[in-house]
Amino acid sequence: FGMMLPLILLPMSSIFIFGLGSGLQNFWNALVQPEAIFALQLSIVTSFWATVFNVLFGLFAAYVLSKYKFWGSNAVTVIISLPTAIPTAVAGFALLLLWGPYGILGQYTDRYFHIMFTAWAIILANIFVTFPLAFGVIKPVFDTMSSSLEEASATMGATRWQTFWHVTLPILRGAIVTGALLTFARAVGEFGSTILVSGNLAARTQTAPLYIFAKFNEGQVESANAIAIVLALFSFAIFSVLFFAQNWLDKK
Repeated sequence: FGMMLPLILLPMSSIFIFGLGSGLQNFWNALVQPEAIFALQLSIVTSFWATVFNVLFGLFAAYVLSKYKFWGSNAVTVIISLPTAIPTAVAGFALLLLWGPYGILGQYTDRYFHIMFTAWAIILANIFVTFPLAFGVIKPVFDTMSSSLEEASATMGATRWQTFWHVTLPILRGAIVTGALLTFARAVGEFGSTILVSGNLAARTQTAPLYIFAKFNEGQVESANAIAIVLALFSFAIFSVLFFAQNWLDKK
């Protein structure tokens, strides 16, 4: 606890002390600015779609890699896990080199549709940096799952899809929810890659973390701190759900 105080609790407390020190009215006024609301909404929407994609992909990849053994499966697992070791700024730069106006693919596709410096670029960056999270939570459950229930379902005449939907998926419910919450929380707070691919345009492609960065650089510390408080509370709520509801999710 002595190490938690200076490393975690005091920095987090300082956000609330500073943000609420000048009164709730000033905090509220900073929070309801149109640019602040837009940044929060953009972060939530882009993080939601990145979470949907990565949970579906993580579920599919975990199923295939757990149920089927083939040459190169370990290499596939390493590739899926690779984004956790890559700095997010490098990830954003790589996406720019691929999809940017002069990128390897972007130079051909940009005349038909734009990806970089739009909300689509933010979703793409969030997908990349959170790619392994849901997979990393779901696959261990697949690996330790007994095949007896699935075999019993098959002997009763159930199709593979019916077995997956009624037998396998309920067992995975806790892992899926955990993976989704972790992915969403990570995507909402993403900064390093999104600042490169979004353009950081206020009320257009500026997410909540980018809003904090921009307002701090402009000297509007109260505006930056208001959004920082919201993101801190949001993260606390997500991890509270993970901590207190995990046993319930596993039993359902």
